Amino acid sequence: MSEEFSNFAPNYIIWMAMAKILVIDDERAIRNTLKEILEFEGYTVDVAENGRVGLEMALAAKYDLIYTDIKMPELDGMEVLQAYRKTQQEQGGEEAPVVMISGHGTVETAVDALKNGAYDFIVKPLDLNRLLVTTQHAVEHKSLVQETKVLRKKIGARNKMVGESAAIERVREIIEKVAPTEARVMITGANGTGKEVVAHLIHENSTRAKKPMVEVNCAAIPSELIESELFGHTKGSFTSAIKDRAGKFEQADGGTLFLDEIGDMSLSAQAKVLRALQENEITRVGSDKPIKVNVRVLAATNKDLKHEIAEGRFREDLFHRLNVIPIHVPSLDDRKEDIPLLVKHFAEQICQEQGWKIKGFDEGAVAALQERNWPGNIRELRNVVERLIILGGETITASDVASFA
Repeated sequence: MSEEFSNFAPNYIIWMAMAKILVIDDERAIRNTLKEILEFEGYTVDVAENGRVGLEMALAAKYDLIYTDIKMPELDGMEVLQAYRKTQQEQGGEEAPVVMISGHGTVETAVDALKNGAYDFIVKPLDLNRLLVTTQHAVEHKSLVQETKVLRKKIGARNKMVGESAAIERVREIIEKVAPTEARVMITGANGTGKEVVAHLIHENSTRAKKPMVEVNCAAIPSELIESELFGHTKGSFTSAIKDRAGKFEQADGGTLFLDEIGDMSLSAQAKVLRALQENEITRVGSDKPIKVNVRVLAATNKDLKHEIAEGRFREDLFHRLNVIPIHVPSLDDRKEDIPLLVKHFAEQICQEQGWKIKGFDEGAVAALQERNWPGNIRELRNVVERLIILGGETITASDVASFA
């Protein structure tokens, strides 16, 4: 090995991986040494002797990480970085992290590299520990980016509103109009109709889409804890408050706060939510210091809030604050014409999630499902489709529905 790695510390963490790495350097000793070290760690390594060849290789194959020297003939490392990223973005390709190497490292050069999109910048002589840690982190970063894309696709599929009925088209039209605004929305409908999907679609199509969407199930939190959950608390404000804690309003700052089952919120918490909406600020439990928040609130309930107001269980002023745009999500029994599309969607989704061969439903099975009543709505239909896929034949029939649904 080159003496540039002489300060190797033996207690580094070896991270074995089958990641593919490209090393671009016009110095044969450097690129061969890097290849030797990285291959010893379990990586697959290709090398290029100049920037032009390196760029061609980077664009021709998929790499998990690219190391490139800065000072090279034909194309220098900065030009390789810029051309590689520009081409990948134009073609929609996956970008590998690019780590710049330089024997003439300066702060200005490092800053310039990072501004142009480099993952990291390391100087010669190369420290082996730094090299291996940078390699591990860069490859992990690429893996996390890929996993995030996959998860977003899965989440997007779950938040898809399936159906072509007039009732569901009306909901779509309202979402399309209200999502880009800052208007508060009250989503109503029976349990299992998809109120959460509506809330997610509003957020995803809003100007706040890149900020967090924080969800609170008001029915699942004990009344004595709901205020702490929403507004946070200070250390010592109650027995188990061992440190300061930000509430959901603070966590959603700049984004969207979804208050699910708001009809189950205590009157005390309702008063504080009303104040937060009026003044755009909250106060943590145990504190008198106001905290400014910028939150769009979406609320949902399966209750008749006008009846709850008449019974003294819900504040009328809060209702009017939240009910700027009402959206009622229809029950499945009111949109049975959507069942064939929903069955197909759920069958594909479930089989893909489980890695199974996708099963079809024949006309008799779909007709049998349409004849049923669905008190549990979309959620119940999805459960039944999953049960039929597991227990039914290669193609689900009306007989399977009669036996297992």
